[in-house]
Amino acid sequence: MGRLTGGDPSLLRRINSAVVLHALRAAACPTLTDLVKVTGLSRPTVEGVVEGLITTGLVAEAPVEEGAARRQGRPARRFRFRVEAGHLLGIEIGAHRIAALLADLGGRVVGSASADVSAAAPADERLEQVRVCVEGLLERAGVPCGSLRAVGVASPGIVEADGTVRLGTALPGWTGLPLGKRLQGSFRCPVLVENDANAAAVAEHWKGAATESDDVVFVLAGLSPGAGSLIGGRLHRGFGGAAGEIGALHLLGREATPEEVLSPTGEPLHPLDEAQVARVFALADEGDERARAAVERYLRRLVHDVAALVLALDPELVVVGGWAAGPDGVLEPLRRELSRYCLRPPQVAQSLLGEAAVATGALRLALDHVEEQLFAVGP
Repeated sequence: MGRLTGGDPSLLRRINSAVVLHALRAAACPTLTDLVKVTGLSRPTVEGVVEGLITTGLVAEAPVEEGAARRQGRPARRFRFRVEAGHLLGIEIGAHRIAALLADLGGRVVGSASADVSAAAPADERLEQVRVCVEGLLERAGVPCGSLRAVGVASPGIVEADGTVRLGTALPGWTGLPLGKRLQGSFRCPVLVENDANAAAVAEHWKGAATESDDVVFVLAGLSPGAGSLIGGRLHRGFGGAAGEIGALHLLGREATPEEVLSPTGEPLHPLDEAQVARVFALADEGDERARAAVERYLRRLVHDVAALVLALDPELVVVGGWAAGPDGVLEPLRRELSRYCLRPPQVAQSLLGEAAVATGALRLALDHVEEQLFAVGP
């Protein structure tokens, strides 16, 4: 271990700057006196830091309130964090659509866009759709591309730390795609890529059904369900980013393929897409016995898959999202069967964010990255 030294003035300045900036973001137009009380720093130190942050464009002096100008004496100067000093993007790349959310540095969404895309679209075409969708969103919002501080991207598949999709069977040409590197060419800021279920878990913890829970499993219920997990409030990706791939449990050989599970005819369901499966669910609602049996098989498999993850992680809460969370009767079988299989059954809730969960999680990842940069004190 190297010898520890102290007294580095530049490090002290960075620490003070991070402390003051954090206090500014958390308060509503504080005065210098307010900041001194919150940070415990001296007034000259706080004043110097604030002036420096004004120079960088991250802080501005707040306008004097109309009533304050009429009071006796000069009103105290107030300051605010400039949320408009930069922007963030959260992008979902799915089988059937592209969705994007644009936000300021406070995480407030200021624009959104989506576009349909063919499930059979090759990777290049899908990425071009992303570019067009984002370009249109920025143009409508009047935000130049150079204003972006970070871009979060969520996609199906096992995503490695460098943004490469190691395995992605849901989208054509996705396995092995260096997604982060490909998208980096369209932006002049960091691009962070994450699995879609992981992103949705982050979103529900930020703004959805899991805001009060730090140990959460989010289930993205679809043709091949996936899951994202938070342990102690932190995303659990696993060693190689493959944690939560419960849709692969049938590969162990103990269950039928998804095409067989969801078939109301006895023959494998082809093509296995959301339109076909939605038709099966509709037939079940109309009373078709074979369709009802298919839906029951699907729900039973979903319950078993989720139970396996719950037994391993012991979460406080399971949040269910994805298109299959919509049909009536999904939550109650989950509650009932998890009570049967699990030593300590978790709470079960439906996603509050719906189809916006994945893009919202991608946006949160971008915000996390920017906050790490803003409050960094290292060299």
